[in-house]
Amino acid sequence: MKSVKRVAITGAAGQIGYSLLPRIASGAIFGPDTPLIFQLLELPVALPALEGVRMELDDCAFPLVQGVVCSDDPKVVFKDADLVLLVGSKPRGKGMERKDLILDNGPIFVGQGRAISEVGGPDVRVMVVGNPCNTNCLIAMHNAKGVPRERFTAMTRLDQNRAVAQLARKSAAANAEVRNVVVWGNHSNTQFPDWNHATIRGKPAGQVIQDRAWLEGEFLKTVQERGAAVIKARGASSAFSAANAAIDHCHDLFHATPANAFTSICVVSDGSYDVPEGLISSFPCTTDGKGGWKIVTGLKHDAFARQAIARTVKELQEERETVKHLLG
Repeated sequence: MKSVKRVAITGAAGQIGYSLLPRIASGAIFGPDTPLIFQLLELPVALPALEGVRMELDDCAFPLVQGVVCSDDPKVVFKDADLVLLVGSKPRGKGMERKDLILDNGPIFVGQGRAISEVGGPDVRVMVVGNPCNTNCLIAMHNAKGVPRERFTAMTRLDQNRAVAQLARKSAAANAEVRNVVVWGNHSNTQFPDWNHATIRGKPAGQVIQDRAWLEGEFLKTVQERGAAVIKARGASSAFSAANAAIDHCHDLFHATPANAFTSICVVSDGSYDVPEGLISSFPCTTDGKGGWKIVTGLKHDAFARQAIARTVKELQEERETVKHLLG
């Protein structure tokens, strides 16, 4: 049995948190031989619901789970954490502009970044799910003084998974036969799901799907607007698909990517692909299995892709400008 991992989750009584917990408890991130202690954060008003979640965890009697801590205090929840999943954030309300959402959520991630810096484990990794996740991650990273910037990542794996499913359906392939789809930029409807470097059954996706109009049109629109479509259909935002993507993201961090494969992760830019240094942007990455990542370099882009990436990067720059007063 390996040493215990402390997993902190914010918004743990919410739909995504509720979907995450049994999967993580079953070993979906760290594996079937790594014991876990859950450290769960909720707002004071949601602590009774969180207690119900804790009771359900007890009732499952997961062999890997050695303890559960519930609190409304980030310093309690983040104490010695090895992995922090920042899931909780204020949802976008009716008529709310994205800028308003960013400004409402920003202070939450200021405080959480500071708490992680003060009490997090010595090798802590932080993954942001709560939207707008790129800019929330940027805020938390800047306020976690002393924690290396590369410890912070945000999620576009849900967008990658959505893109894989669309390409698989279009080509009558299995999901597992679609590899190396890249999502560039922001987790928003400006993102660029890129098929140009993907393969389907080992062949370039653009050769398998010889329908450029579909790839540049319906495919992009479907992936970019899938979250809104889910809300319209079920009356609530994506939950178990988001939780599944968060687990895929974290699993990749702690299990090295196979040879000749990469995955989409929002990481701090080093200037690659003309993305301004310091932005949290989605790139194709490889992982080392120890929580580390590296941006894949050298991928070529045509004019359409360059314009699409420039559009989403511009939005990220605008969001950074909106929250510059929160960056410490």
